[in-house]
Amino acid sequence: MEQTKYSVGLDIGTTKIVAIIGKQNEYGKIEILGIGKSKSLGVHRGVVNNITQTIKSIQQAVEEAEANSGLKIGSVVVGIAGQHIRSLQHSDYITRKDSEEVIGEEDVDTLCNQVHKLIMLPGEEIIHVLPQEYKVDGQAEIREPIGMYGGRLEANFHVVVGQVVSIKNVGRCIKSAGLDLGNITLEPLASSDAVLSQEEKEAGVALIDIGGGTTDLAIFKDGIIRHTAVIPFGGGVITEDIKEGCSIIEKQAELLKTRFGSAWPGENRDNEIVSIPGLRGREPKEISLKNLSKIIHARVVEIIEQVYVEIKNYGHEEQKKKLIAGIVLTGGGSQLKHLKQLVEYITGMDTRIGYPNEHLAGDSDEEVASPLYATAVGLLMNAIKNQEKLKLTQEEIVQEQEEELVYAERNAETVARPSIHKERKSVFDKWSEKLKEFLDNAE
Repeated sequence: MEQTKYSVGLDIGTTKIVAIIGKQNEYGKIEILGIGKSKSLGVHRGVVNNITQTIKSIQQAVEEAEANSGLKIGSVVVGIAGQHIRSLQHSDYITRKDSEEVIGEEDVDTLCNQVHKLIMLPGEEIIHVLPQEYKVDGQAEIREPIGMYGGRLEANFHVVVGQVVSIKNVGRCIKSAGLDLGNITLEPLASSDAVLSQEEKEAGVALIDIGGGTTDLAIFKDGIIRHTAVIPFGGGVITEDIKEGCSIIEKQAELLKTRFGSAWPGENRDNEIVSIPGLRGREPKEISLKNLSKIIHARVVEIIEQVYVEIKNYGHEEQKKKLIAGIVLTGGGSQLKHLKQLVEYITGMDTRIGYPNEHLAGDSDEEVASPLYATAVGLLMNAIKNQEKLKLTQEEIVQEQEEELVYAERNAETVARPSIHKERKSVFDKWSEKLKEFLDNAE
């Protein structure tokens, strides 16, 4: 199978690294061709803090995915998260030279590029510039300005910013693992592509992705991204609390959490006890499930309350900004027993668990449809979308070259017509190129 037929998403998480290979079938659904995962060593709270270990983990996941699919991985789309991510709102405008001409893709690109030139704090770089609503000559609430007449094009933007060093380190790991960096995407955006429906995005929804090291939030309303945030706590701190509270090793704490853990302490009776083997011939330890769920409950409440503060900051309490579709929980941490009920109790909002199976082909492995793989599936969808864009641009180039050839043959005697092809690059592609340049210079 040739490289253009399939795409790869790579999720570099705090607890696991997942490489997922897939392609789009004739029904527009995603067929998973191979998946590889490895334990993530060298990532702390979504940020790479040990390059060598991370490279090893990436290579392991990639080799497993290649062995499962019989394919060779070249270019990957990577997710980025971590506590260094922040977002801000920004408005900008351009004045067009000729208001008699309709607004084209180039005008929107020019406006987005202008935002990319914003001066950030030292050591920060813009990751995403996401247009919200446009205004044309003062007419507000325009979703799609292309094709309209107007002299002044204005827009509100949601700008996502991250630390240069963290972005560089991710790029460095990908390069050293022998891969090409296709794109970098904010992880909550990738997860939202995988688990949210268009109806939910229209009605207003908050996606909470509880990972090992961070909890990511993405809020949508009227089909547009409105707010993003990364909270530097995830499932890892819950495991840490169990380890400390019960005086056991991390491996046992993780097992206790996944097998017997619950976010609601009221449901365990006092006499429910689990016995844990002692280390090196020591006496086994007896742990009360009620105490276990109390430890989990305390930390989960703290995480949810922090997320709820962000939802309030967005303005959920205003009638116009109400999130009618409520909350969708995803990520490995969302599998905790009774978490859905606890979130509903704290926020008073409808809640469901998000599975990334909506876009997957019917015969996909059940394992991939777990909330654990939401980000990886979203990154794969992003990679497929990029591939489609590239294909379309190439087809346009070929078509325009053919037109030029026909034109030249017809007018062999006259001066050749100037090329009608304008290089079409999205702001994102330009950003990717800048990033690649940046990484090459850092070598």
